[in-house]
Amino acid sequence: MVALAGGVGAGKFLRGLVRAVRPENVTVVVNTGDDIEVHGLHVAPDIDSVMYWLAGVMDRERGWGRAGETFRATEELRRLGAEGAWFGLGDLDLATHLLRTSRLRAGQGLAEVTQELCARFGVRARVLPMTEEPAPTTIVIIREDGAVVDVHFQEYWVERGGRDAVKAVRYGGTAARPGPGVLEAIAAADTIVLPPSNPIASIAPILAVPGIREAVTARRDRVVGVSGIVGGAPLAGMADKLLPVAGAEVSAAGVAGYYGDLLAAWVIDRADEALAARVEALGIAVGVTDTIMANDLRAEALARYALSLL
Repeated sequence: MVALAGGVGAGKFLRGLVRAVRPENVTVVVNTGDDIEVHGLHVAPDIDSVMYWLAGVMDRERGWGRAGETFRATEELRRLGAEGAWFGLGDLDLATHLLRTSRLRAGQGLAEVTQELCARFGVRARVLPMTEEPAPTTIVIIREDGAVVDVHFQEYWVERGGRDAVKAVRYGGTAARPGPGVLEAIAAADTIVLPPSNPIASIAPILAVPGIREAVTARRDRVVGVSGIVGGAPLAGMADKLLPVAGAEVSAAGVAGYYGDLLAAWVIDRADEALAARVEALGIAVGVTDTIMANDLRAEALARYALSLL
């Protein structure tokens, strides 16, 4: 089982997936397009989000970071006027970034370091970075003063609150190599899952890495996806701001069309049942169920349903 993932929706879904199948049989290929250096530390938000959700130490209410987190270090850095203090690193979270950065500086690869961190958190699924090379996602925005500038995804979403008009999204992974084990895992998978992650910010950066889209397309008959758009709006995040930039409608059918020839089956919420015929017209099988993952039991039911469509 291979999932391409990033973000809160992926984390919730993966909690259910590893209840539906043995965790050891799950490989998660994670977006690193939003990795960023903060205070000299290598921060990998999507890797950490996936890891924390699988480990059961996530903050379920906030959707990101650790449960019981405090932010005293970040608050002090802001008081001192440190650059990058706009990025809210939690005190527990800092330990992850410190260990990761020290290992990377010692010459280890991101995949090896991720494996070590996951083992320390008791994660039994395999978590693979989409690439070990820098692959930043940048957003071309129109600032309040009318200037058109490129900013790192984290600057757009965290520092600037996603308030700017967006002209384009650029993926840094187009010249990168897939991370160790990624292509092999996709080729060997019985099933490939696209969880309800942000299609533009979380899944597209993975598919932009040369070889990955082709590997998934070659397995199309074993690919099922779950819509993170319900009732014409994202359950979390800024997909509604970014999908139109890619020419995609903000709807469950629009995202299915955006993925296009990657999908054999697509799961939509009961609220969007009227869109099923539009998706089927694309040559994609449709499943309709409750996709709101209020808890792990609901996430498990959703994962089992999605897998049953193939």
